[in-house]
Amino acid sequence: MKYYHMASCAALVFIGLATSAQACSVVDDYRVPTNLELAEQTPTILLARVIDEIEGETSWDRKLLVQPIEAIKGGLPEGTIEIVGSGLVPESDERGFGLLSNPYELEQAHPLSYIGGCIRYMFPKGTTALFFIGKEDGQWVPAGGPFSRWAEDVLIVDAPWLRLTRLYTSAADLPEQERAEFLGREMARLSGLADDPVAQLMAQDIARQLAGPNETWNAIMQHMIGLGPENEAAADAIAELLIGDDGEEVGDDVSVDGELSSEDSVDSKSDPRPNS
Repeated sequence: MKYYHMASCAALVFIGLATSAQACSVVDDYRVPTNLELAEQTPTILLARVIDEIEGETSWDRKLLVQPIEAIKGGLPEGTIEIVGSGLVPESDERGFGLLSNPYELEQAHPLSYIGGCIRYMFPKGTTALFFIGKEDGQWVPAGGPFSRWAEDVLIVDAPWLRLTRLYTSAADLPEQERAEFLGREMARLSGLADDPVAQLMAQDIARQLAGPNETWNAIMQHMIGLGPENEAAADAIAELLIGDDGEEVGDDVSVDGELSSEDSVDSKSDPRPNS
């Protein structure tokens, strides 16, 4: 397994341009949830270890088998649970899908979120990750919607993403005014740790939450398309890693519920939380 330093959102735009492939389409007003919104909207957040998969008729029918370790939010399920629509990285993994989340990337989702199904859907066996999930039709499903940080690897007990998830889960339980004060105090404390670069990264992420909702996804894409050729070079490097030399697309276009589709859009106006 290996870490992958994620490029900017700008570079990811150019992957689609360079390969003539779009992971999926979203409605014009769709906004990727901020990390705070993700923690607030998600009914269950689990620290869990990936142990296996249950095969389905297609790759989208697979179920990821995980062993819950700790419930950050919601109850701790007994025994293993199955998360629909996800599975293990292929054993040969010639295209490098087994990359782990960059432990210092706290804003963007795992790179696999941008190349096939709008969310991460492949995991190395044995990794430990934070899963933001809910129940739909009696089954565990990813929460958060397209391009959200619904499943990121956290391999140590004080991983920045794990620490921030605990913080945002606590903040989400507070009234709005108290929430801002609570986060502001923690941001100031972390900012004051001038010799701790991880603390600075965490403070910057808290600042993003205090700034409010993200721009719409399509607006962000339009901004990024106008940037310089250096981003195209970065995107080419990502595409070379994640897409075969023959230019074959990594995955078919899919809607957020996992059904194969080339035209479906994700309607962000519906409640993003899975049914409990």
